Amino acid sequence: MFPFIEIFPWAVVYTFGLALTVCFFMFLWNLNRLAKRFGYSFSFFTQNIIWFFLSTLFFSRLFYVIGKWNDMKFIKDPFQFFIMSDFNFSLFGAIFGFLIVLKVLTRLEKSSITRYIDGTVLSFLFILVIWYIGAFFGWQVYGRETMMAIDILYSNPYTPVPYQVPVFPLPIVYALVSFVIFSTMYMLSLFIHIRWYIWYIGLMLFWASIIIFESFSGKQDILSVVSVFNLPQIYALILVLWSGYNFSQIFSWKDAQWNISI
Repeated sequence: MFPFIEIFPWAVVYTFGLALTVCFFMFLWNLNRLAKRFGYSFSFFTQNIIWFFLSTLFFSRLFYVIGKWNDMKFIKDPFQFFIMSDFNFSLFGAIFGFLIVLKVLTRLEKSSITRYIDGTVLSFLFILVIWYIGAFFGWQVYGRETMMAIDILYSNPYTPVPYQVPVFPLPIVYALVSFVIFSTMYMLSLFIHIRWYIWYIGLMLFWASIIIFESFSGKQDILSVVSVFNLPQIYALILVLWSGYNFSQIFSWKDAQWNISI
């Protein structure tokens, strides 16, 4: 794999960092493109972009530190908290940080999160493909040894992957699954216009994929070292149950705010 590209002896571009940059701009582009369809103002995001960025950065780092507490508990000052190697972030932490700001801002605006959430989730599903491709080249996500026919060998001498044998190509699988979920939800959004429909169905499918495929993850956290599960699976399970319950309410609530039309 190629975690970095050396353009010049003094200029190195990290592939996952490049992927994160592309994700940032593609996320904004897709938010702008979907604004008219879902009836929200794109300026809502651009005017508050610094808060979204800071919250996403902080919580993505916080969730990572919690998950790797056995290694990170020796942090002594804030500088060590924010200075990281190999772009060590938590995807669930990033999602949590973004949604916290979105919820607070909609409360201040005295509007509903339903106005923004569907376009946000579609944009998120869109950039997940880029995120996981970057994680594949940068080694932020990798699988473990399995007996399955599909595998990949990390032979680069600098790789942090602790396996000397071919392992499950987890980031590639996640990229493909994310693309399928995004494509499906995007096509459904063209014909079915139910507030929060995309939010619940799209993310339930993504959470479910996390529960399934994290079983093949080669990385460990504070939970996986003592059980067969890891923290992302627990987060995903909670969110699947919560999303499933709330999704079932869409068809039982008769409040006009749902704006149901097919």
